[in-house]
Amino acid sequence: MSTTIRTGVLAALAVAGLTAGAALTAAPAGAAPKAAPRFLTASQLPPHPTGWTAGPVTDGVPVELEYCFGEALLAYDIRHRDFRTELETNAQQIVVVVGDSAKAEALARRLDREVRRCALRAGADPEIEAEYRTYGTLPVEEGARVHAVHTRAAWGATDINLTSVGRDGGTVTLVRWGQMGDFSDAPVKAFKKTTTTAVDKLY
Repeated sequence: MSTTIRTGVLAALAVAGLTAGAALTAAPAGAAPKAAPRFLTASQLPPHPTGWTAGPVTDGVPVELEYCFGEALLAYDIRHRDFRTELETNAQQIVVVVGDSAKAEALARRLDREVRRCALRAGADPEIEAEYRTYGTLPVEEGARVHAVHTRAAWGATDINLTSVGRDGGTVTLVRWGQMGDFSDAPVKAFKKTTTTAVDKLY
């Protein structure tokens, strides 16, 4: 399924991959504290000719994700990790520990909506065209969904971004991958594997 739309504000349509969080709920008396969720490593990203470098896990929403997801994440403590290659390809993972499964489900659904909404958002710049596609769901833990957005500027710039949102109980993770190119350049199969790994290894 695809939707072609015009949108501005594509400085932010490096859409993306978000979720890292901390808002932990208190454990019952006598219960062992739950381990902190684990993040992807560089080797678990879609293969790249130059290889990946993983940054440290830090607090906050990465700049690449603020435009599309910042508002949805205002009420949460976020942790994230950035990934870089020697070329233009980059990625981010965020984790949000909501603690409550129902609230985490609601957040995951909102983040899924925000990917498409970000692409559909009418911008002030009529010279940017964006196309959204969904690549369906993945059967990992409480589920994950994969999205793609291709943007093309009138001056020739073209970018492809893959974003996934997944959940394990009360924890939500968002992963974004992006580079110059179009849908034909998107490593969808490898990104789905990365998404499955990201959700599966949280705990």
